[in-house]
Amino acid sequence: MFLTISTTGTPERPATDLGFLLHKHPDKAQAFSTSYGKAHVVYPEASVERCTAALLLEVDAVALVRRGKGKGRGGAPDAALAQYVNDRPYAASSLLAVALSSVFSSAMKGTCQAKPELPARPLPLRVEVPALPARGGADLVRALFEPLGWTVSAEPVALDTEFPEWGDSRYVSLVLEGEQRLADALRHLYVLLPVLDDAKHYWVSSDEVDKLLRAGEGWLPDHPEQKLITSRYLSRRWSLTRQAMERLELVRLAETDDSAVEEIDNAVDEQTDTEEKPVPLAVQRRDAIVGALKATDAAKVLDLGCGQGQLVQELLKDTRFTEIVGVDVSMRALTIASRRLKLDRMGERQAERVKLVQGSLAYTDKRLKGYDAAVLSEVIEHLDLPRLPALEYAVFGSARPRTVIVTTPNVEYNVRWETLPAGHVRHGDHRFEWTREEFRGWAGTVAERHGYGVEFVPVGPDDPEVGPPTQMAVFTVSAQNTKNQDTKDQNTKDQNTKEEKAA
Repeated sequence: MFLTISTTGTPERPATDLGFLLHKHPDKAQAFSTSYGKAHVVYPEASVERCTAALLLEVDAVALVRRGKGKGRGGAPDAALAQYVNDRPYAASSLLAVALSSVFSSAMKGTCQAKPELPARPLPLRVEVPALPARGGADLVRALFEPLGWTVSAEPVALDTEFPEWGDSRYVSLVLEGEQRLADALRHLYVLLPVLDDAKHYWVSSDEVDKLLRAGEGWLPDHPEQKLITSRYLSRRWSLTRQAMERLELVRLAETDDSAVEEIDNAVDEQTDTEEKPVPLAVQRRDAIVGALKATDAAKVLDLGCGQGQLVQELLKDTRFTEIVGVDVSMRALTIASRRLKLDRMGERQAERVKLVQGSLAYTDKRLKGYDAAVLSEVIEHLDLPRLPALEYAVFGSARPRTVIVTTPNVEYNVRWETLPAGHVRHGDHRFEWTREEFRGWAGTVAERHGYGVEFVPVGPDDPEVGPPTQMAVFTVSAQNTKNQDTKDQNTKDQNTKEEKAA
């Protein structure tokens, strides 16, 4: 997908000032990783009289399908062909809007350290978008951009020039011209490109309201199509749309009264405001693990790969967990965990409940036997796949707690994060990240091999298309298998006793 921004100039105000505003040098071709592919910024022309900056976004459509199961734009899950044959690599959409905000973030904020006076100066701008999906046609394009001071040319694109009788497609070739500040122009595009496409390629959460209001500052409160823009930008989510409309009305009232928004919206005491804030995924994950442990009545718990001790700290808050052992291969992590838990200042009774030990999960360890439950939270993805069977045996075969809880990222959900470049894993040390199908396949095989049952629990918002951000498996050994194992252990013990007497 492709977009160009052009301006003209004079010797006193050269057109190449566009490079300062965009923070991209006209003499360089630059590439940037974005959430959905690679963005390139080039200047087809750069002179005193005329300068053009072009943004080309190469969308990795196959990676989107593999990671998001191809359902990103609200398409039917069984539309297999549509997963690969679609307009995502070619037509301006929310993907291009995300690239604009990522590549030209400073320009969109209206900052320029090299020439601080430039951002406030209107420029004669020309913006061209060769292929823009427009649900509502050219009339809607004009209704959205003309109130903002643009001269709009929106030419419908024919379905096939060889068959004019087929009519026009839903795409237009857009040209905008007008005297605008560059920051305003970029914010117009950031909001209105996905509005015209009437689709978002990522999960729309409450923080999208803040993004809309930031980008719409100065123009959205008085726009005649405010309601349509707000509804479409927020993917027609009624609760978010209502929230945004209420906040926009406050802005309008404040401007009418020549007051600050805070003076108008003074009904809520921020010191006592009880509005819920988004809960971090790490907290949701710990809560889910603790809830699962409580459901199994576990008292003696292993935190395998305990890292800096966050889960151990959470478990210590509940007295039902009488023995908690944190295990990690990293002494540095264990030292940090010890400081976090304040082990050196902990009371004697509390200190008896917790222990930190160094150990590798790739080897069997007698110290890990005899516990009710073991937790592998965000651990398996840090191992090379060939080493995973060793961990499997050490935990499920040798230590063999009654319950094992495993959490790991759901790679399908990665497409919902704007800031995560396409094809990248969430952490540089992750050796792999599994889809839900891959994780269920591995867990099912492990459970069958070692005599466990397994249930799967979503952690975080369960997206209807790509699932939750974290997937959790709860393995529980069956009563019969526990009895068989106890018998086996007793037989082994009796045999060792006989051998000792014989010796």
